[in-house]
Amino acid sequence: MKFTHKQLFGKIYFIIVLLSFIQYFSAQDKAEKALQKFEQDYPQEKIHLLFNKDQYVAGENLWFKCFVFEGYNRSTISTSLFVELYDISKKLIDKKMVPLIKGEGNGSFLLPTNLKEDAYFIRAYTTWMTNFSENFNYLQPITVYNPESPQKLKTDTEAVWSATVYPESGTFIDGIKTKFAVRLHSKGITPSEWSGFVSDAESPDVPIVKFTGFDQNVGSFSLNPKAGKNYRLTVEDTTGKKVLLNLPPVATSGLNLQVESTNNEVKYSIHSKNISDNKPYKVLATINSQLVYKAEFKKLSDKTFIIPVENLTNGVLQLTVFDSEENVAAQRLCFVQADQVNIKIPELKSNLNTEKRAKNSFTIPKNEHYTDYSIMVLDYNAKSSEEENSIFSSLWLTGDLGANIFKPAQYFTKNRNSQALDALLISEKWKRFNFKDLISDRYPKITNLSDAYISYKAKVMLDNGPAVNKALNLIFDSSEVGSKFYQVQTDSSGNFTLSGLQFEGNMNVSYQIEKDTKSSNNNFNVYFQPNNNFIAYKNNLPDKKYKLVQKTAEDQKTDVAIKAINNIKFQTAFDEKVTEIEEVKIKGVLQSKTKKLEKELVSSLFQSIDEKVFDFVNDNENAYNAPSILLWLQGRVAGLEVYSTGIGINANLRGNPINLYLNEMPARYEQLQAIPVSSIAMVKVFPGAMGIIKNAIAVYTRRGNMPHKHNSEVSYLKKYTLKGYDIETKFINLLYDESKFKKLDNDNRETLYWNPKYTIESNDNQPIEFYNNDHAKSFKVIIIGFDEETDTPFYYNDILK
Repeated sequence: MKFTHKQLFGKIYFIIVLLSFIQYFSAQDKAEKALQKFEQDYPQEKIHLLFNKDQYVAGENLWFKCFVFEGYNRSTISTSLFVELYDISKKLIDKKMVPLIKGEGNGSFLLPTNLKEDAYFIRAYTTWMTNFSENFNYLQPITVYNPESPQKLKTDTEAVWSATVYPESGTFIDGIKTKFAVRLHSKGITPSEWSGFVSDAESPDVPIVKFTGFDQNVGSFSLNPKAGKNYRLTVEDTTGKKVLLNLPPVATSGLNLQVESTNNEVKYSIHSKNISDNKPYKVLATINSQLVYKAEFKKLSDKTFIIPVENLTNGVLQLTVFDSEENVAAQRLCFVQADQVNIKIPELKSNLNTEKRAKNSFTIPKNEHYTDYSIMVLDYNAKSSEEENSIFSSLWLTGDLGANIFKPAQYFTKNRNSQALDALLISEKWKRFNFKDLISDRYPKITNLSDAYISYKAKVMLDNGPAVNKALNLIFDSSEVGSKFYQVQTDSSGNFTLSGLQFEGNMNVSYQIEKDTKSSNNNFNVYFQPNNNFIAYKNNLPDKKYKLVQKTAEDQKTDVAIKAINNIKFQTAFDEKVTEIEEVKIKGVLQSKTKKLEKELVSSLFQSIDEKVFDFVNDNENAYNAPSILLWLQGRVAGLEVYSTGIGINANLRGNPINLYLNEMPARYEQLQAIPVSSIAMVKVFPGAMGIIKNAIAVYTRRGNMPHKHNSEVSYLKKYTLKGYDIETKFINLLYDESKFKKLDNDNRETLYWNPKYTIESNDNQPIEFYNNDHAKSFKVIIIGFDEETDTPFYYNDILK
């Protein structure tokens, strides 16, 4: 059984107490106290983004789902996420602010059509994360293709590569057999096949130990060194390119920490040479800045010790050996249960039809512990962003190490190589903290606190000074919820704060000091300043692993180029249809609302087949500031002429006098002139000679149940526009349910279904439905969810066919 972060501490505390009784633990001292302070006061967040596909064409939409974790659980620290798009020169192309609910959110970018073909970078971070190293910001390269660009992207397989070598726990001691990790590096792509050998420097061509690389990141070998010997490492790829390295000098004294992690336990031993026997040593083991094991030794020996793992969670375990002065003598990272990760993998029930544009479906087994999922379906031939950097590699590896690792997702797939992961961790250091800083009381400086969703700080100025301890009336005007009244009190400096706001787009706020009048000499103002701010990226961007080369005539004929061109054509036609459909829907909604309003206001006598209706409750907001209704109608009603008589106004309709009605009662011009446009609900114009009401204008005033966004009491107030969360472009899944889409040509969609928050709303297992494109014969399905109580991941990443 696995435990969440909160459950974990109680179980581990029991282990520590038990071991301390057996192995003579000392009371908690500097390292433990410092670690506890860091864990409690400086929690660490990390991020993973799931993209709707792996590569894009300029002009397309890019959708993303974001997951923010604190340790190995979804974060409750931050409620807003900042996501930025950079080009390779670190120029900011676009930025989005996304709300987070239980550590999850979603958004989109529209990639400009003029983006040149190149690699770009997506950066994501929270306000809280800006208190720590930028190395832990989420940073992911994406490729954008553009058939109009003169250059094309090409994977850089010709870049120079290099290697570095790391002894286990950082020490290389005479007579102690030591495991080494060999790490490859390149600005391009490292070789997929490579090998190496170790030799005596005096006989460099005579191998002592040979090895083959595990993958494009790392390889490993072991060596029992002799004092006075110098050792050389030769690394070679299949093209014959060699790198020569000297191993560290062989020390004649010291200690070496050796670790082996299995599915049942973590075993470690401390081997030493020429070390004083009368000085104690201590071992601390931590996962995610949390102490999970402690042991103290009065005397070092080669004995193997065991750390039980049944109550630990998957993740990077750091073992640190301290000497009697609490100096770090050796450190080693390993992964807990690398071959037994705690993931719930479901079996889907599917109903598939791979015919062109056919409807398909699958069902997720119902589980009361999982209430919503992120779901994506791709054409089998399309690549997912999860193939390179998965949610588990972000959660368990790169999110904490901040390292440049080639395809880290490979260490958490079905065919993972746990030996390769272990070697990789020998070459890495835990960078969230170091004990030397913590013991010396050097902690991160917290300058940016995490606000609850959108927040603003504001200062009220009155008669050239701060409005101290004043009540301020605020009216928030939102298209989603209408107008809301709120009162705040300024402090002794004339300031107040707005926090916890959750809205998309812009929202107007009107304001007035309590008991003020409508006079034009209101000598006060409010200055708003947002607390949710984007922060410029200071680090250099990582190597993009690609290079640009000039396109040739043949490049325009490649499958990639043809597919990109077809994608652009399909996307353009698709967007046009979406706009057309949305306009029809909006028009239909307005017509429906207008019909409802008309039914409420108008009797059967005031009906005509040639009438023209103006709805001021649901539409025509631009009319509210007009001086009179007749002047507003002029130019909008054919043949309407409004003119001054010297003592008032008069009007003709198609050269004939107009009959005026107010709420279906005969009215005079001066009556209509006296009514503010904001008090009018509807106007009907009858231009013809048909029906009982002829050549007439009928005005209907608002009833008490007809609120509007702009009323007469608000119009004179001062206003400020608050900036909310960015509006996500809607992803249309069941596109062929709309007949207009069926006429589109060349459906090469790679993403066939995208829903970043599929919510289980009933006891029935509702099928997830999607339409095929023109050619897919199988489908790549990715589903991500989390247990509402334990945060145990629910993960499906497989092929349906």
